[in-house]
Amino acid sequence: MKIFIIDFDTNNFIVEEIGEDFLFDFDGIKNYTPKNIDKKTIFSKTPISFDRYKKAFDKVIEEIKKGNTYLLNLTFPTKIETNLTLEEIFYKSIAKFKIKYKNFVCFSPERFVKIENNKIYTYPMKGTIDAKIPNAKEKILANPKELAEHTMVVDLLRNDLGIVGKNVKVTKFRYIDKIKAGNKELLQVSSEIVASLDKNWQKDWQSLLLKLLPAGSITGTPKKKTIEIIKEVEKYDRGFYTGIFGIIDEDKGFLDSAVMIRYVEETPNGFVYKSGGGITLDSDVKSEYQELVDKVYLQ
Repeated sequence: MKIFIIDFDTNNFIVEEIGEDFLFDFDGIKNYTPKNIDKKTIFSKTPISFDRYKKAFDKVIEEIKKGNTYLLNLTFPTKIETNLTLEEIFYKSIAKFKIKYKNFVCFSPERFVKIENNKIYTYPMKGTIDAKIPNAKEKILANPKELAEHTMVVDLLRNDLGIVGKNVKVTKFRYIDKIKAGNKELLQVSSEIVASLDKNWQKDWQSLLLKLLPAGSITGTPKKKTIEIIKEVEKYDRGFYTGIFGIIDEDKGFLDSAVMIRYVEETPNGFVYKSGGGITLDSDVKSEYQELVDKVYLQ
């Protein structure tokens, strides 16, 4: 079994045998013994200004009105301060998919694609709500903006799977998962899409992944033009943030991968935490800015 990491721009594609360079937990497949970090977390964040965010947001809305994009995932780095090391953040974090590699740690709730028995599955996640809100499940499923955003991502990823597979089907549409986000419990809306692959797909698995990247849930639609707009409005290097990481067993014909969100990076100027959310024509700038800020958390 090997582990791989691909950055957002697909310029860095790392494939290594499982060893000590990484710490990872992939839905229960892990290469470490859990540690109990007793240290109480001290944490503060300094997000970008609302004015800077609004300038980028307004440009995105302008591009949507021109018909150049319909959904764009707008992200920014937030400066954070904490008493924890990256390794301690890794051990304390709670998520299905976790990795610590060199100067970053990621604890992601979002699977990208999973391949087994010559079938490829993807699980787009779009739409979150605080579980404590009365009738939270009913509210988010009935929200027209959330429905439109989720439907666009499902359509995009269905088309993406069609590039590499056949008989593409949406097998589950808008089901609810519970996830932990710091002290909060969130309801997360997901769907399941599946397609059939040719036998022996693993002989060219790297090319298969590159045809699907960057991930639709953290770019938008149409993908190519939306990525151009992202680079224009964000004006920073996402790096490995919103790339993917995963495991591959070529002999068994098994691959699993996750989108690198909930991402902390150590830079020469301290820690940054990169976060964002999907923008559509119906988006409210204050709500979207607050979502970007709320997604910056540690356990």
